[in-house]
Amino acid sequence: MQPIKTLTGRVVAVPSENIDTDQIIPARYLKTTSKAGLGEHLFNDWRYDAAGQPRPDFPLNQPSAAGAQILLAGDNFGCGSSREHAPWALADFGFRAIVSTSFADIFSNNALKNGLLPVVVDRATHGQLFSLAAEDPGLALTIDLATQSLTLPDGRALTFPIDSFSKACLLQGVDELGYLLGQESHIQAYEQAHPARVRA
Repeated sequence: MQPIKTLTGRVVAVPSENIDTDQIIPARYLKTTSKAGLGEHLFNDWRYDAAGQPRPDFPLNQPSAAGAQILLAGDNFGCGSSREHAPWALADFGFRAIVSTSFADIFSNNALKNGLLPVVVDRATHGQLFSLAAEDPGLALTIDLATQSLTLPDGRALTFPIDSFSKACLLQGVDELGYLLGQESHIQAYEQAHPARVRA
């Protein structure tokens, strides 16, 4: 995984609330075990019409969405089923962080394990961000994971919560297994100091 330390990226706003994982990535795309290419089907049934053509009014189809790294989403993002393909699709599209007032717990955990940072903000800030995004399609935000801060265009910074283990993994760019492998020298030292006991 690519580490997340300080991220400055453009924002795409999808204001719908209660966006569930079937809307993020429809069930018919869950047969794959590869993350590659899932970004093409992100929000598939909203992005494309029945003929498979992009809907020009959908936010991800706007020219300003190209290269965007931050998704601004409505409340309760990622509810529904526990499919890990949802954060896979978001990350494959290019998103590194999602900003909302709340996230479904399972989705949040899956996102953190796949290098995608969920950032929780208060409702007043959330509303302000949607207003700014409507005024400026090129809106950019800065996220500093070390200080757990989100900096708005006016320079105001606010903090967001994250558990210490997930924070450490994202800063290092490792998943849970990668974190354990990084402790190999400590594990070996422990094993050497605690020889296996022979059972009679």
